[in-house]
Amino acid sequence: MASRPLQEPAFLILSALAAGPLHGYGIAKDVEASSGGRITLRVGTLYGAIDRLAAAGLVEVDHEEVVDSRLRRYYRLTAEGGERLEAEAHRAETQARRALERLGTRGESRASAPGRSTGAAPSGLGAGPVPA
Repeated sequence: MASRPLQEPAFLILSALAAGPLHGYGIAKDVEASSGGRITLRVGTLYGAIDRLAAAGLVEVDHEEVVDSRLRRYYRLTAEGGERLEAEAHRAETQARRALERLGTRGESRASAPGRSTGAAPSGLGAGPVPA
C-alpha cells in the first residue's frame, strides 16, 4: 500500500537529516537554506513535525548533549526514513520530469498552431516579443 506523499517541510527535514544527525536549530537552518528561504520552521512546527516523523519511524534521537546548561537533542534518519526519503525524491523527480515534458510538448504544439506567432507572449502574460 502506497503512503501519502510527504508535506514539503517533512520532506526537507528528512533531507536535512540525510546528511547526518542534527539538532533542532540545525534542522531549521538547513530547511530554510534548502528552500531558498521560503520555509522558516518555528519551534512548535519543527518539533511537531519531528514528533510525527518519529512516530512514523522515519527519524529517531541520535544522542543528547548539554550545551550552556541546556539539553540539545540530535536526530537522525532511520533506515525506513532513508527509504521513504529516496522514494519521495524519485516520485517528485518523476512528476517534475513529466510536467517539464508536457510543457515542452505544449510549447511545440502552441508554436505550430495555425494563427499563432512564436515570438509574442500569450495574451495577459507580457508584452512584446520573447528575446532569443
